[in-house]
Amino acid sequence: MDTDQGVSHAARVPSTIVLGPTTSLPEDTDRQDGERATLQWFLDYFRAVLVRKAEGVTEEQARLAACPPSDMTLLGLVRHMADVERHWFGRALPGVELPSIYYGDAHPDSDEDGDFHPPPGATVAEALATHRAEIAAADVIAAGFELDDVERAGRQQANLRWIMVHMIEEYARHCGHADLLRQAIDGATGD
Repeated sequence: MDTDQGVSHAARVPSTIVLGPTTSLPEDTDRQDGERATLQWFLDYFRAVLVRKAEGVTEEQARLAACPPSDMTLLGLVRHMADVERHWFGRALPGVELPSIYYGDAHPDSDEDGDFHPPPGATVAEALATHRAEIAAADVIAAGFELDDVERAGRQQANLRWIMVHMIEEYARHCGHADLLRQAIDGATGD
């Protein structure tokens, strides 16, 4: 409760009718599947949850830093994870030089955290499309590697298994952030 006015924070957030998510969660897997299938299922699950959190909100709501003092937004989270997909699967694993999508030189202000700080023209639709494209590219690249294959960028010497576990961890953390943001924006909860 806001002690000054007796109104909850969520009641002050701009409200509109929002639609439910359209992205489906992955089918439940056989829990006796091998290691790679299990890692892939959890990665796909958290990828879908993040997208679902950003679906159905307005542009204004997607930009709302609804959990002060954090400046984190749903739009920023989706943009960040698109760049993270590109980094680990597009850049590090195959050892390819790829520019960032949203931060550094790719950001109008050369903001090194530009993925989290979308410029005025950035949209949810564009961020979601880019995120989906990066996931599709990541899955194609990862399919060409075994779990014990070491990333070719050679800086951290992480194997694909470590990268997949790290991505699951990063998505899970940011899905928690997205849960809080979405609930503060319009009260929506759940996967």
